[in-house]
Amino acid sequence: MRIPAHSVCTAIRDDIVAGVHERGSRLTEELLARRYGVSRVPVREALRTLEAEGFVVTRRHAGACVAEPTEQEAADLLEMRALLEPLGAARAARRRTEAHLKVLRGLVRLGQERARQGNSEDLRSLGGWFHETLAQAAASPSLTSTLTQLRHKIAWMYAVDAPAVPVEYWAEHGAIVDAVARGDSERARALTAVHTERASSGHRLRFASGGDRPERVRNSQRPVNMTSLRH
Repeated sequence: MRIPAHSVCTAIRDDIVAGVHERGSRLTEELLARRYGVSRVPVREALRTLEAEGFVVTRRHAGACVAEPTEQEAADLLEMRALLEPLGAARAARRRTEAHLKVLRGLVRLGQERARQGNSEDLRSLGGWFHETLAQAAASPSLTSTLTQLRHKIAWMYAVDAPAVPVEYWAEHGAIVDAVARGDSERARALTAVHTERASSGHRLRFASGGDRPERVRNSQRPVNMTSLRH
């Protein structure tokens, strides 16, 4: 395939996340340039960027290779997301625009509709768009960029189970948007913290030490009482 030079980094990252380039495999400039239909210059630049993001490592005598994160590194990603997504929601409540609210409400309506229909593939995409838009509404480019990288890495390292009750899952999204719309930053933060914790319990590592099957993320925290957060 042929893609624009400026999109090479995105294309390689997407292929790493999708497993096209397996963990630990070599990434040679010549083969990548041929695959994406570009010269080696944008490939070289893309590999530098991906190394800075943690998707690629440079090894002696081997060159650029797909990184092989440890289970602890994978667990750290979920912990960082649990801290940063509530922060983003709190900032969104103070800084969102009407355009952000329109998109968020539209995504919630679509999500609730698809949840009733049981369309899990659409729900996964809509959920990603929802959290991306919520991060953008925080009006903090550095925070938005960090959250985007976290989502990419989490998608790379974890398989995610569909929510047990999708309608309730999207009701949580709706409650977050209501808090953001009212400018209630503390409520937006609290609701997002609960939502993120629940979502993390459905994540299973795509790899495990000793060749074991991927395991569901263990949630060491006690169940959170949602009653006080629903009103």
